[in-house]
Amino acid sequence: MRVTHVNLARGFRGGERQTELLIRALSREGLDQQLVCRRDSPMREHLAEVPRLGFVTADHQLGGQWRAGPADVVHAHDAKAVHWAWLQHRLRGTPYLITRRVDTPVKDKAINRLCYRRAARRVAISRPIQAQLEARHWGDIERIPSAHAELTTDPVATQVFRDAFAGKFLVGHAGALVDRHKGQRVLLESARQLATQRPEMHFVLLGDGPDGEALRAESGDLTNVSWLGFKDNIADYLAGLDVFAFPSRNEGLGSVLLDVMQLEVPIIASDVGGIPDLVEHDVTGLLFPPGDAAALTEGLKRLCDDADLASRLSRKASERLVSYSPRAMAEAYLRLYRQL
Repeated sequence: MRVTHVNLARGFRGGERQTELLIRALSREGLDQQLVCRRDSPMREHLAEVPRLGFVTADHQLGGQWRAGPADVVHAHDAKAVHWAWLQHRLRGTPYLITRRVDTPVKDKAINRLCYRRAARRVAISRPIQAQLEARHWGDIERIPSAHAELTTDPVATQVFRDAFAGKFLVGHAGALVDRHKGQRVLLESARQLATQRPEMHFVLLGDGPDGEALRAESGDLTNVSWLGFKDNIADYLAGLDVFAFPSRNEGLGSVLLDVMQLEVPIIASDVGGIPDLVEHDVTGLLFPPGDAAALTEGLKRLCDDADLASRLSRKASERLVSYSPRAMAEAYLRLYRQL
C-alpha cells in the first residue's frame, strides 16, 4: 500500500507533530509513503531518515499535483491539504480522507462542502470537533484521537533544570505564545495573584510565538515568572515540573497533555474544546472555566497543598495512555486506508 500524506502548514505545531508520529508508526508497518509539504517544512528534517518515505514540494494547494506519484489513498492533515487532496482526486481518482484537528467550525463555503462531501472518510480528533462536523451534514464522521510522542528524558538534564529553581514548586506551561489560543495571559494573572500568596510557586513558560515580546513585557515585574523559550528537549523540562498548567481559550485536543501524562506530571487545564476528552476533572487532572484566572489560582493551590491528590491524578492519567499511543493511532488509520 502507498499513502500520500499532505500537510501544507507553515512551521511546526501540534498537527505537524501528529503527522510525523503517524508517518513513523506507519513506516514500522512497512507502508510506502510520501509527504507533500512546503519546501521549508521542518518535517523534512525530522523525517529524513524514515525508510520508504519520499517528499514532494508544494507551497500551496496547486503545487506538486503531478510530481506526487500515484497512491492508493491521500490523507489530508490540515485545511489547505483538504483542497490539495480534492484536486488530486479529480486528477487521478485517488480516494482521500480528511483529519480535522482544530475546534473552530469549518466555514460553510461551497469549496469546503464539495471537498468534505467527496472525501471517502472524515476524521475528527475529539468529540467537540466530531460534533461540529456532524452538524454540517457533510458525511459520517469518525473519531481518532492524537497520540503521545513516546518522549524519553535525560535525568541529568532534568535535575539541572530543577536545581536552577531549587526549593520552588514549579508550575510549567508549553505552547505557542499566542494568547488568543493558548491563554498565557490567564496564567500570568494567576502568577500575579500568587506572587505574594505563595512565594514558593514559580512559573516557567516554554515556547515561542508572535505574542512572546508583548507577554514578556507585561510580566516584566513578576519575579516568579521565567520565560525559557523553545526547547528541542522539552521532555527534560516537562519531567521536572510539579504541575503543568494549560489555560487554552480554544483547543482541538491538546496533544501536549498526552506527553505530560506520559511523564506523570499532574495537570490543570481549561474546560474547553477537546481538553475534557483527556482531562476528567478530579480523576485525571483538574479543570477550570476558560479565562478564569482566580479558578486557576485555587486549583494550583490545591495541587501544591495536596501531594496525594497530585500523585493520584497523574497516576490515573498515565494509566489511560494505552489508547493514545502512536501505534493505536496508526492501527486506526490503517484500518481506514484498507477500507479505501
